[in-house]
Amino acid sequence: MKRSHASSKLERKTVERNRRMHMKSLCFKLASLLSNHQPKEALSQQDQLEQAAFYIKNLQEKIQELKSKRDLAVRVEGINQGFSDGMTIGLWLPMVEVKELGSSLEVVLISGLYKKFMFCDVISVLEEEGVEVVNANFSVVGDKIFHIIHSQVTSSRVGFESARVYQRLKELVH
Repeated sequence: MKRSHASSKLERKTVERNRRMHMKSLCFKLASLLSNHQPKEALSQQDQLEQAAFYIKNLQEKIQELKSKRDLAVRVEGINQGFSDGMTIGLWLPMVEVKELGSSLEVVLISGLYKKFMFCDVISVLEEEGVEVVNANFSVVGDKIFHIIHSQVTSSRVGFESARVYQRLKELVH
């Protein structure tokens, strides 16, 4: 009986030692992968793991930002394709798109160079609907102006409606 107990105790110690060695190896590999992205000072494993988590979170945010830019590029390409197909984009302008992403709101507004609205009025509509503008950019491509507005929903009203924001913006720009 004692021999099997000693044998199982030894087996548990071996399994635990192997687990610790495996974890140490993984932490070393993680540190080597992140060595280009962190200071050259010696860090504890806890600090290395925290920096890795921070780095991964930043990468996820960059991926999301790049996906948004790609989606806009695809939409622009679709508009340009409309030109090459002989369609008149003027019939479609201005275009309004409102995307609700959790508590964030993205507004894409494409207009002609001779737009019939003031950009500050667009911002006012968003603020009236309980949205805080975080970032607003525009680009001029050919005879089109592309406005992209990133914002956060701040309204404490129950039931924020992106459809209402879309409708108000559409009425404003047409």
